[in-house]
Amino acid sequence: MPDKKNLVVPNEWLDKDGYVPSEVKTMTNHVLSNYEMTVFTMKLITTKPDKGGAIWRLETSKGTRSLKLLHRPPARSLFSIGAQDYLARRGARVPLLVPTKNGKLYVEFGNKLWIVNCWIKPLVQASKINLEGAEKLCYGLGEFHKLSRGYQPPNGAEKPSRLTRWPEYYKKIINKIDWFRILTQTYKDAPASSYFLSVVGQFEKQAKEGLARLQQSAYPKLAARGEKYWGLAHQDYGWSNGQLGQGGVWIIDLDGVAFDLPIRDLRKLITSTMDDLGEWKLKWIKGMISAYHQGNPIEPDLYQVLLIDLAFPNEFYKHLKEMLYNPTDFLNANTGRLIKRLVKMEESKHSALEELSNWKGGRS
Repeated sequence: MPDKKNLVVPNEWLDKDGYVPSEVKTMTNHVLSNYEMTVFTMKLITTKPDKGGAIWRLETSKGTRSLKLLHRPPARSLFSIGAQDYLARRGARVPLLVPTKNGKLYVEFGNKLWIVNCWIKPLVQASKINLEGAEKLCYGLGEFHKLSRGYQPPNGAEKPSRLTRWPEYYKKIINKIDWFRILTQTYKDAPASSYFLSVVGQFEKQAKEGLARLQQSAYPKLAARGEKYWGLAHQDYGWSNGQLGQGGVWIIDLDGVAFDLPIRDLRKLITSTMDDLGEWKLKWIKGMISAYHQGNPIEPDLYQVLLIDLAFPNEFYKHLKEMLYNPTDFLNANTGRLIKRLVKMEESKHSALEELSNWKGGRS
């Protein structure tokens, strides 16, 4: 049996055909030997080949389960494992961790942590084409946030917290937008450069105004309540990680959970949904906020911070950040069309946020 102290899970261990090297197969055999079950079949479901993570579906003598190789460092993974167990014990719809023969919730091997979960079935994605699906997703998110309050990480776990880092994040985006301008000026003959330079100022202004508004808002007072008060944000919540099953929305893939203001997840879900719709639809936004509020009430000060975060040019940065890696290829005609779409969306966004600033529905 390989020595777990000297064996490291390689970061690139899958080729285009899904080949798993023999050393990884040896690892899975070792990990599974720690569980009280017989594995009949094992199917690779998904991988993070650049980071060294994977999920297998298992058919076992104890039913369908999953084996998950967590790609983050052990101390960080321990935080998310503890969070998943805490949420499950509080009645949240998250996968139940299967303990090992000696009662542990994970196996450490290859300098990474491995877990076995009960397989949740059946799960289906909420509909993306009607508001009802988005409302279900938001209500489930609110329930998740409410039940995550009070979480105390296990000993030895890293404690990832973004609770007090919002101003730092805003400043980073402001700096990156300036980098975008400098790069575009350097490659001014690229197809998208001229138009980008004509509009980047409005997004930079938007970002700077957002930082000023955040600093003048109730944000510092809210963040000062601390991690245990607010609990966890998923950080990658959406239609794939929140799915409909028995009893409501089941939330999966908790690897990246961190302490944060909960409405950061809601903001990400709203902005990405509006991006998919191609415009900011007030009916959808109000429905999503109201549904979330039913699951986890949004106090007025927190609502104002949500509006500030919605107004920040998050989608602009999200779509253009790849420019930093290869500006000559990125600043093409397609990117020019993308920027024009983002500018057009700002018109409906501005109108929607004006209405939302005076809206009292669905909140305490």
